[in-house]
Amino acid sequence: MSQNRPPVAFYFYLTCLFFGLNSLGSWHAGAQESPGENRVAEDSILPTYLQEVVLTATRTERQVSSLPLPVTLVSADRIEKAGAVRLGEILSEQTGIITVADESGFEGVQIQGVASDYILILMDGVPLVGRSAGNFDLQRLAVGNIKQVEVVKGPSSSLYGSEALGGVINIITEKPNTESLEGSVDYRIGRFAQQDMNLNLKQRRGAFRYGLFANRFSSEGYDLTPETAGQTVNPFENYTLQGRFYYDFSDRFSLFTSSRFYDQVQDAGLSVGETDYEGDSHQREWNFHTRGDHAWSDALEMEYEFYYTNFQADERLADPLTDTVLSDSDFDQRLLRPEIRGTYTLNGGGKLTAGTGLQFEQLDRTYFDRAVSFGSQYVYAQYDFNPVDRLNVIAGARYDNHSEYNDQLSPKLAVRYRLSDVTALKASVGYGFKAPDFRQLYFDYTNSTVGYTVLGYNVAGRKLTELDEQGQISQIVVPISDLDAPLQAESSVGYNAGIAFRLKRWNAELNLFRNDFSNLIDTRIIARKTNGQNVFSYVNFDEIFTAGAEVNATYNLSENISLNAGYQLLYAYDKTQREAVADGSVFARDATNQTVALSRSDYFGLPNRSRHNANLKLYYDIPDWGLDFNFRLLYRSRYAQFDTNGNGLIDSYDTSFVDGYALAHAAVSKTFLKDFTLQVGANNLFGYTDPDIPTQPGRVLFTKINYQF
Repeated sequence: MSQNRPPVAFYFYLTCLFFGLNSLGSWHAGAQESPGENRVAEDSILPTYLQEVVLTATRTERQVSSLPLPVTLVSADRIEKAGAVRLGEILSEQTGIITVADESGFEGVQIQGVASDYILILMDGVPLVGRSAGNFDLQRLAVGNIKQVEVVKGPSSSLYGSEALGGVINIITEKPNTESLEGSVDYRIGRFAQQDMNLNLKQRRGAFRYGLFANRFSSEGYDLTPETAGQTVNPFENYTLQGRFYYDFSDRFSLFTSSRFYDQVQDAGLSVGETDYEGDSHQREWNFHTRGDHAWSDALEMEYEFYYTNFQADERLADPLTDTVLSDSDFDQRLLRPEIRGTYTLNGGGKLTAGTGLQFEQLDRTYFDRAVSFGSQYVYAQYDFNPVDRLNVIAGARYDNHSEYNDQLSPKLAVRYRLSDVTALKASVGYGFKAPDFRQLYFDYTNSTVGYTVLGYNVAGRKLTELDEQGQISQIVVPISDLDAPLQAESSVGYNAGIAFRLKRWNAELNLFRNDFSNLIDTRIIARKTNGQNVFSYVNFDEIFTAGAEVNATYNLSENISLNAGYQLLYAYDKTQREAVADGSVFARDATNQTVALSRSDYFGLPNRSRHNANLKLYYDIPDWGLDFNFRLLYRSRYAQFDTNGNGLIDSYDTSFVDGYALAHAAVSKTFLKDFTLQVGANNLFGYTDPDIPTQPGRVLFTKINYQF
């Protein structure tokens, strides 16, 4: 079987750079410093950075400022001060991260212009599932018990496999550390009857620790288009319950166990013409995660992990008068994953991390003939070392063997060179992939109203033959034999390079990035039906790229006042479309209805991508008064949603552009009676709304009361 792998030049670059750096270490091994440590001079300049330790980028504890990779860390303190209740709210305020709603209203995340389909979402290092159309809905995730959120930008398949070709978001929950019972209770109420309630308990009792978390979130929804029937967002109510347990059997071995349950019911009522359909949608998620941490020696640490998760969703809409069913769909996905990994610290301070595991996935949903399943095995290794003083190198690779697509080898290399105690250069290059999903392989759907059919790649040949035998096919556009070769995994090669500054009062970072995608999966017509409609399936053909620059800077005006600013410049294009425009072979009609050939400046790029994104955040604490205030300003320049003039791309003559806009958020908190905090805030102070942005309801005022004990 042929393998879908990066180009030879990519491997050559990795090999030369790795061995060149490694050879330096042979004559300078004595100068190595531990990859997880910075020099005292560097750390003493800005002590607050000592607390910023992340796990996701390397699967080992590393200080953010020492990493050669582009990483964003969001602390629990920032989440609390912003008054955020769901993960999407706080992610949308970070540089280079945009939340975007899909056609179903689910809010996913876009990193460096890479769509949410290609961003892996983890909780405590294990993946969350439930992407009905490729998009993971961030509104499912409460933030009341989060210690920090870690975002790794760029391909991360060398450690995490499929779906990590655009980046990884890892939600880290709190670990209890005190013998006395600690916790909090809070209640927030806001516009649209939005209510959020949290109960968080944690304690350490000798060798045993536990954390319990409960959340209830509800809203009456809102309507951005009152002139039309139905609401933009219907009323909903959801609950999250999570328990985390730790037991230290000895200084060398500890056990972690966690279970999380999520349940949401939402009114799904819909008006079609003069008929009002009633019904609801129901989502349920449950997972179980256990991990044993074993230190065999001071040099060798092992982790034994088992994880199971199940996500279910169903929706039914029917006319209560005639019992006519408009839609009735079910979705049931399961994932089982055991994994073993270990980290060995070498004498020179370098760390070798390796792991192996297997995944079993199953999905049963409406429009599938039967429940379908995937199986895969994988192995990965990573070497984190300092070949010379001031230079840190991380080199790694992962091999995935999958039951439904070609094997994947995903290498990655990252380097960081400390020019001085305040300045460092860093660069990384990595390969990422995304496996064809269940929908792209097994979908079997015919629209009963319009009459078109969509078939997954693996069932298209058989189903097309059946339709032809039934006399429903007038023309086969793609020979059935062309569907014999397996659908390939989508892939990308990502490059990041930048410079970081760390001074006593301020720090700044500039990162240049480019992500080149190949074998993107899209639909194509494979046959025409006798009713005049088409039969669609999936194919590998698109090649796109995203490129740009990110700047992030923080200045501490004083011990209690900090100012943060960020900016992203983004270009995102389809390579084939760009070449066609350059050749003068793409046309549109101007305002006078005259046909004109598009110029390169007319081609805007991929949908839902803004050229400019920026943020400005001010935090002001007054400890003597128990008061803190913050103001956050976000800007997004215009973007287009889809092609409207039929030439297959988005250009300056299309009419689906959403104008650029700014959102302002503010919150002020006052602590009283030592343990109580009252917070008053406003999201979207300017009251901006647009029917094309269903997740932006307008100005939302809220009040929150919190009790810490």
